[in-house]
Amino acid sequence: MFELIYPSGPAPVLPFPNFNSPGPVVSDGEEMLPIVEENGLVIGQASRKYCHGGSKVLHPVVHLHLINRYGELYVQKRSLSKDLYPGRWDTAVGGHVSYGELILEALLRETREELGLTEMNPVYLMSYVHESETEKELANVFAAVGNFSINPCNEEVSEGRWWSYPEIKDNFEKSIFTPNFEEEFGKISDTLLALL
Repeated sequence: MFELIYPSGPAPVLPFPNFNSPGPVVSDGEEMLPIVEENGLVIGQASRKYCHGGSKVLHPVVHLHLINRYGELYVQKRSLSKDLYPGRWDTAVGGHVSYGELILEALLRETREELGLTEMNPVYLMSYVHESETEKELANVFAAVGNFSINPCNEEVSEGRWWSYPEIKDNFEKSIFTPNFEEEFGKISDTLLALL
């Protein structure tokens, strides 16, 4: 499995100081994310706001796809309070790796927070770089197969349900799913079915 490589001491906080800016202003309690190279080497840390503000610094995220024994994929509808793609359908679980966390720790935390799910056996599928207009993420993709008891958190997820593969494909490119979900599903759909 792919893993992050943290430095022995605290990584520098971005953005670096320059003539026009004395350096980062970080509030107490602000979520800090690791800034990484594609191989997982942590080269810095930055606030979530900085990472999503057009800086295009590469930061890691985790995604979990849940598939049941009928070959249906659980997809969540993003809360309307989300800053990116509110109200669109997305991966069952998706979230940032906090600074200091390992990828698997972040996956288990996000799964518990978003779906109330604590018992599963995630399988690592792949890692890839996804770039949007405002950010650049190192997506670490996992899947789990089974009949799960799911309790979505209303702050994170407005609703969720199981979708068949034909239903998912019929709704592509209609602004129903997030662009990231459509890209990722295209890469892993055959692998997900092979897990059954």
